[in-house]
Amino acid sequence: MAAPQREAPHILLVDDEHLLHTLFERLFTRHGMRLTSCYNALQALEVLKKEADAFDLVITDFKMPDMDGLELLAYIRQEHPDLQVIMITAHANVQHAVRAMQNGAIDYIPKPFSTEELVERVQAALARRRKQQEEVNNRTPARLAKRRRKPTIEYVGEHPTIQRLKAMLPRVAANKAPVFIQGESGTGKEILARLIHQMSDRAEGPFVAINCANLPRELVESHLFGHRKGAFTGAIEDMTGAFERAEGGTLLLDEITEVDLAIQAKLLRVLQEQEIQKVGSTEPRKIDVRVIATSNRNLSEAIAKGEFREDLYHRLSVFPLSVPPLRERMSDVPLLVAHFIKKYCDLYGLPPKKVSDALMERFMQYHWPGNVRQLENYVQRGVLLSAEREVVEVEDVFNDFFADAEPARQNASAEKEELLARVQTIEDMEREMILRALKETNNNQQLAAQKLGISARTIRNKLKRYREQGLIS
Repeated sequence: MAAPQREAPHILLVDDEHLLHTLFERLFTRHGMRLTSCYNALQALEVLKKEADAFDLVITDFKMPDMDGLELLAYIRQEHPDLQVIMITAHANVQHAVRAMQNGAIDYIPKPFSTEELVERVQAALARRRKQQEEVNNRTPARLAKRRRKPTIEYVGEHPTIQRLKAMLPRVAANKAPVFIQGESGTGKEILARLIHQMSDRAEGPFVAINCANLPRELVESHLFGHRKGAFTGAIEDMTGAFERAEGGTLLLDEITEVDLAIQAKLLRVLQEQEIQKVGSTEPRKIDVRVIATSNRNLSEAIAKGEFREDLYHRLSVFPLSVPPLRERMSDVPLLVAHFIKKYCDLYGLPPKKVSDALMERFMQYHWPGNVRQLENYVQRGVLLSAEREVVEVEDVFNDFFADAEPARQNASAEKEELLARVQTIEDMEREMILRALKETNNNQQLAAQKLGISARTIRNKLKRYREQGLIS
Protein backbone atom coordinates (compact mmCIF):
# COMPACT_ATOMS: atom_id res chain seq x y z
CA MET A 1 0.00 0.00 0.00
CA ALA A 2 1.43 3.37 -0.99
CA ALA A 3 2.25 5.83 1.79
CA PRO A 4 -0.11 8.82 2.01
CA GLN A 5 1.15 11.82 0.12
CA ARG A 6 2.46 14.59 2.37
CA GLU A 7 0.73 17.95 1.97
CA ALA A 8 2.93 20.67 0.48
CA PRO A 9 4.59 22.85 3.15
CA HIS A 10 2.89 26.23 3.58
CA ILE A 11 5.06 29.32 4.07
CA LEU A 12 3.98 32.81 5.14
CA LEU A 13 6.14 35.56 3.61
CA VAL A 14 6.08 39.02 5.19
CA ASP A 15 7.96 41.66 3.18
CA ASP A 16 7.09 45.10 1.80
CA GLU A 17 9.05 44.52 -1.43
CA HIS A 18 6.43 43.49 -3.99
CA LEU A 19 9.06 42.12 -6.36
CA LEU A 20 10.12 39.53 -3.79
CA HIS A 21 6.56 38.20 -3.59
CA THR A 22 6.60 37.27 -7.28
CA LEU A 23 10.09 35.80 -7.03
CA PHE A 24 9.30 33.72 -3.95
CA GLU A 25 6.01 32.49 -5.43
CA ARG A 26 7.77 31.09 -8.48
CA LEU A 27 10.74 29.77 -6.52
CA PHE A 28 8.85 27.91 -3.80
CA THR A 29 6.17 26.57 -6.13
CA ARG A 30 8.94 25.07 -8.25
CA HIS A 31 10.21 23.28 -5.12
CA GLY A 32 6.84 21.90 -4.05
CA MET A 33 5.85 24.51 -1.48
CA ARG A 34 2.88 26.83 -1.08
CA LEU A 35 3.24 30.55 -0.34
CA THR A 36 0.99 33.17 1.22
CA SER A 37 2.33 36.73 1.03
CA CYS A 38 1.74 39.76 3.26
CA TYR A 39 3.02 43.26 2.56
CA ASN A 40 3.46 44.27 6.20
CA ALA A 41 3.49 42.82 9.70
CA LEU A 42 0.04 44.13 10.63
CA GLN A 43 -1.46 42.25 7.68
CA ALA A 44 0.44 39.15 8.81
CA LEU A 45 -1.04 39.48 12.31
CA GLU A 46 -4.55 39.34 10.88
CA VAL A 47 -3.68 36.26 8.80
CA LEU A 48 -2.11 34.49 11.80
CA LYS A 49 -5.06 35.26 14.05
CA LYS A 50 -7.34 33.46 11.59
CA GLU A 51 -5.22 30.53 10.40
CA ALA A 52 -1.87 30.23 12.20
CA ASP A 53 -2.13 26.44 12.21
CA ALA A 54 -2.11 26.44 8.40
CA PHE A 55 1.54 27.53 8.21
CA ASP A 56 4.74 25.56 8.63
CA LEU A 57 7.15 28.50 8.54
CA VAL A 58 7.22 32.31 8.55
CA ILE A 59 9.82 34.27 6.58
CA THR A 60 9.82 37.95 7.53
CA ASP A 61 11.87 40.98 6.65
CA PHE A 62 13.28 43.00 9.53
CA LYS A 63 12.71 46.54 8.30
CA MET A 64 9.07 47.22 7.44
CA PRO A 65 6.70 50.18 7.90
CA ASP A 66 4.38 50.42 10.93
CA MET A 67 5.70 47.31 12.70
CA ASP A 68 9.11 45.71 12.28
CA GLY A 69 10.09 42.06 12.06
CA LEU A 70 11.20 41.82 15.70
CA GLU A 71 7.77 42.93 16.91
CA LEU A 72 6.16 40.34 14.65
CA LEU A 73 8.60 37.73 15.95
CA ALA A 74 7.71 38.62 19.55
CA TYR A 75 4.01 38.17 18.78
CA ILE A 76 4.60 34.77 17.16
CA ARG A 77 6.77 33.54 20.04
CA GLN A 78 4.06 34.60 22.49
CA GLU A 79 0.93 33.45 20.67
CA HIS A 80 2.18 30.65 18.38
CA PRO A 81 5.35 29.28 20.02
CA ASP A 82 5.51 26.20 17.75
CA LEU A 83 5.64 28.28 14.56
CA GLN A 84 9.20 28.75 13.32
CA VAL A 85 10.47 32.09 11.99
CA ILE A 86 13.32 32.96 9.62
CA MET A 87 14.38 36.62 9.59
CA ILE A 88 15.64 38.41 6.48
CA THR A 89 17.92 41.33 7.33
CA ALA A 90 20.13 43.81 5.53
CA HIS A 91 23.76 42.72 5.44
CA ALA A 92 24.95 45.79 7.39
CA ASN A 93 22.49 45.21 10.24
CA VAL A 94 24.36 42.53 12.15
CA GLN A 95 22.80 43.68 15.41
CA HIS A 96 19.36 42.92 13.96
CA ALA A 97 20.43 39.33 13.27
CA VAL A 98 21.75 38.94 16.82
CA ARG A 99 18.52 40.28 18.29
CA ALA A 100 16.44 38.05 16.02
CA MET A 101 18.25 34.91 17.21
CA GLN A 102 18.01 36.05 20.83
CA ASN A 103 14.26 36.49 20.47
CA GLY A 104 13.61 33.07 19.01
CA ALA A 105 14.19 33.17 15.25
CA ILE A 106 15.58 29.82 14.06
CA ASP A 107 17.70 31.41 11.34
CA TYR A 108 18.46 34.70 9.64
CA ILE A 109 19.39 35.32 6.02
CA PRO A 110 21.34 38.50 5.17
CA LYS A 111 20.56 40.39 1.98
CA PRO A 112 21.57 39.93 -0.77
CA PHE A 113 21.09 36.16 -0.87
CA SER A 114 21.05 33.59 -3.64
CA THR A 115 17.89 31.63 -4.46
CA GLU A 116 19.81 28.39 -3.94
CA GLU A 117 20.87 29.42 -0.44
CA LEU A 118 17.34 30.52 0.44
CA VAL A 119 15.76 27.24 -0.70
CA GLU A 120 18.36 25.18 1.17
CA ARG A 121 17.84 27.09 4.42
CA VAL A 122 14.05 26.85 4.14
CA GLN A 123 14.14 23.13 3.34
CA ALA A 124 16.43 22.51 6.31
CA ALA A 125 14.04 24.39 8.62
CA LEU A 126 11.05 22.45 7.32
CA ALA A 127 12.91 19.15 7.77
CA ARG A 128 13.64 20.01 11.41
CA ARG A 129 9.99 20.89 11.94
CA ARG A 130 8.82 17.56 10.46
CA LYS A 131 11.20 15.67 12.73
CA GLN A 132 9.92 17.53 15.79
CA GLN A 133 6.31 16.84 14.81
CA GLU A 134 7.06 13.12 14.36
CA GLU A 135 8.61 13.02 17.84
CA VAL A 136 5.55 14.75 19.30
CA ASN A 137 3.17 12.36 17.53
CA ASN A 138 4.99 9.38 19.05
CA ARG A 139 4.43 10.63 22.58
CA THR A 140 1.60 9.55 24.86
CA PRO A 141 -1.59 11.67 24.83
CA ALA A 142 -0.81 13.06 28.30
CA ARG A 143 2.61 14.27 27.28
CA LEU A 144 1.23 15.63 24.02
CA ALA A 145 -1.34 17.68 25.90
CA LYS A 146 1.41 19.08 28.07
CA ARG A 147 3.44 19.97 24.99
CA ARG A 148 0.60 22.08 23.60
CA ARG A 149 0.35 24.35 26.59
CA LYS A 150 1.83 27.80 26.25
CA PRO A 151 5.32 28.08 27.76
CA THR A 152 5.67 29.89 31.07
CA ILE A 153 8.08 32.80 31.26
CA GLU A 154 10.68 32.29 33.97
CA TYR A 155 12.78 34.95 35.65
CA VAL A 156 15.84 32.95 36.66
CA GLY A 157 17.58 33.73 39.94
CA GLU A 158 17.76 32.87 43.64
CA HIS A 159 19.76 35.85 44.89
CA PRO A 160 17.95 37.61 47.78
CA THR A 161 17.23 40.69 45.64
CA ILE A 162 15.62 38.52 42.97
CA GLN A 163 13.72 36.52 45.58
CA ARG A 164 12.24 39.75 46.96
CA LEU A 165 11.42 40.93 43.46
CA LYS A 166 9.66 37.68 42.56
CA ALA A 167 7.79 37.65 45.87
CA MET A 168 6.31 41.03 44.96
CA LEU A 169 5.13 39.98 41.49
CA PRO A 170 1.85 38.19 42.42
CA ARG A 171 0.60 41.36 44.12
CA VAL A 172 1.77 43.55 41.25
CA ALA A 173 0.14 41.25 38.68
CA ALA A 174 -3.18 41.09 40.52
CA ASN A 175 -4.40 44.47 39.23
CA LYS A 176 -4.07 46.76 36.20
CA ALA A 177 -2.14 49.65 37.75
CA PRO A 178 0.88 50.84 35.71
CA VAL A 179 4.35 49.48 36.46
CA PHE A 180 7.69 51.23 35.95
CA ILE A 181 10.75 48.97 35.70
CA GLN A 182 14.22 50.48 35.94
CA GLY A 183 17.51 48.73 35.35
CA GLU A 184 20.62 48.70 33.22
CA SER A 185 20.50 47.41 29.64
CA GLY A 186 20.47 43.63 29.51
CA THR A 187 19.09 42.99 33.00
CA GLY A 188 15.85 41.39 31.76
CA LYS A 189 13.28 44.16 32.14
CA GLU A 190 11.16 42.89 29.24
CA ILE A 191 11.21 39.33 30.63
CA LEU A 192 9.95 40.72 33.92
CA ALA A 193 7.19 42.62 32.11
CA ARG A 194 6.11 39.48 30.26
CA LEU A 195 6.07 37.54 33.52
CA ILE A 196 3.80 40.14 35.12
CA HIS A 197 1.48 39.82 32.11
CA GLN A 198 1.40 36.01 32.28
CA MET A 199 0.69 36.05 36.02
CA SER A 200 -2.21 38.49 35.63
CA ASP A 201 -5.84 37.90 34.66
CA ARG A 202 -4.87 39.45 31.30
CA ALA A 203 -2.68 36.49 30.37
CA GLU A 204 -5.08 35.41 27.62
CA GLY A 205 -5.02 38.91 26.15
CA PRO A 206 -2.27 40.32 23.89
CA PHE A 207 1.16 41.41 25.07
CA VAL A 208 2.41 44.21 22.81
CA ALA A 209 6.00 45.48 23.18
CA ILE A 210 7.04 48.81 21.66
CA ASN A 211 10.63 50.10 21.72
CA CYS A 212 10.09 53.85 21.98
CA ALA A 213 13.70 54.64 21.02
CA ASN A 214 13.27 53.00 17.61
CA LEU A 215 10.04 54.74 16.62
CA PRO A 216 10.44 57.32 13.80
CA ARG A 217 9.92 60.76 15.37
CA GLU A 218 7.25 61.82 12.90
CA LEU A 219 5.26 58.61 13.35
CA VAL A 220 5.44 58.04 17.12
CA GLU A 221 1.86 59.19 17.68
CA SER A 222 0.57 56.97 14.85
CA HIS A 223 2.43 53.94 16.18
CA LEU A 224 1.04 54.42 19.67
CA PHE A 225 -2.51 55.62 18.98
CA GLY A 226 -3.12 54.79 15.31
CA HIS A 227 -4.27 57.07 12.50
CA ARG A 228 -7.10 57.48 9.99
CA LYS A 229 -6.65 57.22 6.25
CA GLY A 230 -5.71 60.63 4.85
CA ALA A 231 -4.68 62.05 8.24
CA PHE A 232 -1.36 63.13 6.72
CA THR A 233 0.71 62.62 3.58
CA GLY A 234 1.46 58.93 3.26
CA ALA A 235 -1.49 57.76 5.39
CA ILE A 236 -2.98 55.66 2.60
CA GLU A 237 -4.99 53.44 4.94
CA ASP A 238 -6.19 53.26 8.54
CA MET A 239 -3.53 52.15 11.01
CA THR A 240 -4.14 50.34 14.27
CA GLY A 241 -1.95 51.70 17.05
CA ALA A 242 -0.19 49.83 19.84
CA PHE A 243 -2.83 50.71 22.44
CA GLU A 244 -5.59 49.21 20.26
CA ARG A 245 -3.55 46.07 19.55
CA ALA A 246 -3.05 45.64 23.30
CA GLU A 247 -6.78 45.93 24.09
CA GLY A 248 -7.64 43.62 27.00
CA GLY A 249 -3.96 42.90 27.58
CA THR A 250 -0.66 44.59 28.38
CA LEU A 251 1.37 47.24 26.54
CA LEU A 252 5.11 47.44 27.22
CA LEU A 253 6.62 50.86 26.48
CA ASP A 254 10.32 50.04 26.43
CA GLU A 255 12.78 52.94 26.82
CA ILE A 256 9.91 55.34 27.43
CA THR A 257 12.31 58.12 28.40
CA GLU A 258 13.21 58.47 24.69
CA VAL A 259 9.72 59.75 23.80
CA ASP A 260 9.41 63.50 23.05
CA LEU A 261 7.77 65.71 25.67
CA ALA A 262 4.76 66.41 23.43
CA ILE A 263 3.98 62.70 23.20
CA GLN A 264 4.64 62.30 26.92
CA ALA A 265 1.82 64.78 27.55
CA LYS A 266 -0.54 62.70 25.40
CA LEU A 267 0.51 59.50 27.17
CA LEU A 268 -0.29 61.15 30.49
CA ARG A 269 -3.79 61.98 29.25
CA VAL A 270 -4.30 58.41 27.99
CA LEU A 271 -3.36 57.03 31.41
CA GLN A 272 -5.64 59.51 33.19
CA GLU A 273 -8.67 59.20 30.92
CA GLN A 274 -8.24 55.60 29.75
CA GLU A 275 -9.01 56.66 26.20
CA ILE A 276 -7.09 57.35 22.99
CA GLN A 277 -7.69 59.47 19.93
CA LYS A 278 -6.34 58.42 16.57
CA VAL A 279 -4.43 60.92 14.45
CA GLY A 280 -6.97 62.43 12.07
CA SER A 281 -9.96 61.40 14.18
CA THR A 282 -12.19 63.58 16.36
CA GLU A 283 -13.69 60.66 18.26
CA PRO A 284 -11.94 59.41 21.42
CA ARG A 285 -12.08 55.69 22.11
CA LYS A 286 -12.10 54.00 25.53
CA ILE A 287 -9.37 51.42 26.05
CA ASP A 288 -8.68 48.64 28.53
CA VAL A 289 -4.90 48.30 28.57
CA ARG A 290 -2.37 47.82 31.32
CA VAL A 291 0.83 49.82 30.74
CA ILE A 292 4.28 48.68 31.82
CA ALA A 293 7.12 51.12 31.12
CA THR A 294 10.87 50.53 31.32
CA SER A 295 13.99 52.68 31.26
CA ASN A 296 17.72 52.16 31.62
CA ARG A 297 18.32 55.86 32.38
CA ASN A 298 18.68 57.68 35.67
CA LEU A 299 15.15 59.03 36.04
CA SER A 300 16.05 61.71 38.56
CA GLU A 301 18.56 63.19 36.11
CA ALA A 302 16.14 62.95 33.17
CA ILE A 303 13.44 64.76 35.17
CA ALA A 304 15.89 67.39 36.45
CA LYS A 305 17.04 68.11 32.88
CA GLY A 306 13.44 68.51 31.73
CA GLU A 307 13.68 65.48 29.41
CA PHE A 308 10.99 63.45 31.18
CA ARG A 309 7.78 64.69 32.77
CA GLU A 310 7.67 64.17 36.51
CA ASP A 311 3.87 63.88 36.50
CA LEU A 312 4.07 61.11 33.88
CA TYR A 313 6.65 59.26 35.96
CA HIS A 314 4.41 59.39 39.04
CA ARG A 315 1.42 58.23 36.98
CA LEU A 316 3.42 55.29 35.60
CA SER A 317 5.21 54.27 38.78
CA VAL A 318 2.33 53.00 40.88
CA PHE A 319 4.57 49.96 41.17
CA PRO A 320 8.21 51.06 40.71
CA LEU A 321 10.45 48.01 40.35
CA SER A 322 14.24 47.96 40.12
CA VAL A 323 16.19 45.13 38.50
CA PRO A 324 19.75 44.67 39.83
CA PRO A 325 22.70 44.31 37.45
CA LEU A 326 24.24 40.86 37.14
CA ARG A 327 27.46 41.92 38.92
CA GLU A 328 25.37 42.44 42.07
CA ARG A 329 23.94 38.92 41.99
CA MET A 330 26.85 36.78 40.83
CA SER A 331 25.54 33.76 42.74
CA ASP A 332 22.88 33.49 40.02
CA VAL A 333 25.41 33.04 37.20
CA PRO A 334 25.49 29.18 37.39
CA LEU A 335 21.67 29.07 37.33
CA LEU A 336 21.51 31.40 34.34
CA VAL A 337 24.20 29.45 32.49
CA ALA A 338 22.28 26.20 32.96
CA HIS A 339 19.06 27.89 31.83
CA PHE A 340 20.62 29.28 28.63
CA ILE A 341 22.47 26.04 27.88
CA LYS A 342 19.16 24.16 27.90
CA LYS A 343 17.41 26.90 25.91
CA TYR A 344 19.88 26.86 23.03
CA CYS A 345 20.42 23.10 23.02
CA ASP A 346 16.66 22.72 22.59
CA LEU A 347 16.50 25.50 20.00
CA TYR A 348 19.23 24.06 17.80
CA GLY A 349 18.42 20.37 18.40
CA LEU A 350 21.75 19.65 20.12
CA PRO A 351 22.42 17.08 22.87
CA PRO A 352 22.38 18.23 26.51
CA LYS A 353 25.53 20.10 27.54
CA LYS A 354 27.32 21.58 30.51
CA VAL A 355 30.14 24.11 30.84
CA SER A 356 33.62 23.14 31.97
CA ASP A 357 34.85 24.13 35.43
CA ALA A 358 37.39 26.45 33.82
CA LEU A 359 34.71 28.26 31.82
CA MET A 360 32.44 28.61 34.85
CA GLU A 361 35.37 30.10 36.76
CA ARG A 362 35.85 32.67 33.98
CA PHE A 363 32.17 33.50 34.11
CA MET A 364 32.28 33.94 37.90
CA GLN A 365 35.34 36.23 37.73
CA TYR A 366 33.92 38.49 35.04
CA HIS A 367 32.06 41.74 35.83
CA TRP A 368 29.40 41.53 33.05
CA PRO A 369 28.95 45.13 31.84
CA GLY A 370 26.30 43.82 29.42
CA ASN A 371 24.48 41.97 32.21
CA VAL A 372 22.32 38.89 31.60
CA ARG A 373 21.97 39.63 27.87
CA GLN A 374 25.75 39.46 27.49
CA LEU A 375 25.93 36.20 29.44
CA GLU A 376 23.21 34.75 27.21
CA ASN A 377 25.15 35.80 24.09
CA TYR A 378 28.27 34.07 25.38
CA VAL A 379 26.41 30.88 26.27
CA GLN A 380 24.68 30.82 22.88
CA ARG A 381 28.07 31.15 21.18
CA GLY A 382 29.50 28.34 23.31
CA VAL A 383 26.57 26.03 22.56
CA LEU A 384 26.93 26.56 18.82
CA LEU A 385 30.71 26.23 18.66
CA SER A 386 30.84 23.14 20.89
CA ALA A 387 28.54 21.46 18.33
CA GLU A 388 28.01 17.78 19.26
CA ARG A 389 30.36 17.86 22.26
CA GLU A 390 28.76 17.56 25.70
CA VAL A 391 31.03 20.12 27.40
CA VAL A 392 31.38 23.78 26.47
CA GLU A 393 35.02 24.81 26.92
CA VAL A 394 36.66 28.19 27.48
CA GLU A 395 37.84 28.28 23.86
CA ASP A 396 34.26 27.94 22.62
CA VAL A 397 33.41 31.30 24.20
CA PHE A 398 36.63 33.29 24.66
CA ASN A 399 38.30 32.48 21.37
CA ASP A 400 41.04 34.74 19.96
CA PHE A 401 39.03 34.85 16.74
CA PHE A 402 36.39 37.02 18.40
CA ALA A 403 36.91 40.73 19.03
CA ASP A 404 35.59 40.40 22.59
CA ALA A 405 37.87 37.53 23.63
CA GLU A 406 40.55 39.76 25.15
CA PRO A 407 38.63 40.97 28.24
CA ALA A 408 38.41 37.44 29.63
CA ARG A 409 42.14 36.69 29.54
CA GLN A 410 43.43 36.29 33.04
CA ASN A 411 46.77 37.95 32.25
CA ALA A 412 45.25 41.24 31.07
CA SER A 413 45.97 44.23 33.27
CA ALA A 414 43.11 45.81 35.22
CA GLU A 415 43.36 48.97 33.12
CA LYS A 416 43.22 47.02 29.87
CA GLU A 417 40.39 44.86 31.22
CA GLU A 418 38.29 47.95 31.94
CA LEU A 419 39.08 49.53 28.56
CA LEU A 420 38.18 46.44 26.56
CA ALA A 421 35.05 45.79 28.60
CA ARG A 422 33.62 48.97 27.13
CA VAL A 423 33.71 47.60 23.58
CA GLN A 424 32.17 44.20 23.97
CA THR A 425 28.52 44.75 24.89
CA ILE A 426 25.68 44.91 22.39
CA GLU A 427 25.35 48.63 23.15
CA ASP A 428 29.02 49.23 22.34
CA MET A 429 28.71 47.27 19.11
CA GLU A 430 25.72 49.47 18.28
CA ARG A 431 27.73 52.62 19.01
CA GLU A 432 30.60 51.48 16.80
CA MET A 433 28.20 50.77 13.93
CA ILE A 434 26.54 54.17 14.28
CA LEU A 435 29.84 56.03 14.34
CA ARG A 436 31.14 54.00 11.38
CA ALA A 437 27.96 54.72 9.38
CA LEU A 438 28.26 58.44 10.13
CA LYS A 439 31.87 58.43 8.99
CA GLU A 440 30.95 56.64 5.76
CA THR A 441 28.16 59.16 5.04
CA ASN A 442 30.20 62.24 5.93
CA ASN A 443 28.17 62.72 9.15
CA ASN A 444 24.83 62.77 7.31
CA GLN A 445 22.50 61.43 10.02
CA GLN A 446 19.63 60.76 7.61
CA LEU A 447 21.80 58.67 5.25
CA ALA A 448 23.44 56.89 8.17
CA ALA A 449 20.01 56.03 9.57
CA GLN A 450 18.91 54.59 6.22
CA LYS A 451 22.13 52.56 6.02
CA LEU A 452 21.55 51.08 9.47
CA GLY A 453 17.79 50.58 9.13
CA ILE A 454 16.90 52.87 12.05
CA SER A 455 15.43 56.37 12.38
CA ALA A 456 17.48 59.56 12.30
CA ARG A 457 15.86 60.45 15.62
CA THR A 458 17.34 57.32 17.18
CA ILE A 459 20.80 58.39 15.98
CA ARG A 460 20.31 61.88 17.45
CA ASN A 461 19.26 60.41 20.80
CA LYS A 462 22.15 57.96 20.83
CA LEU A 463 24.72 60.66 20.00
CA LYS A 464 23.32 62.88 22.73
CA ARG A 465 23.65 60.05 25.24
CA TYR A 466 27.20 59.22 24.11
CA ARG A 467 28.21 62.86 24.66
CA GLU A 468 26.60 62.89 28.11
CA GLN A 469 28.51 59.72 28.99
CA GLY A 470 31.76 61.19 27.66
CA LEU A 471 32.08 58.48 25.03
CA ILE A 472 32.37 60.99 22.17
CA SER A 473 33.26 64.67 22.03
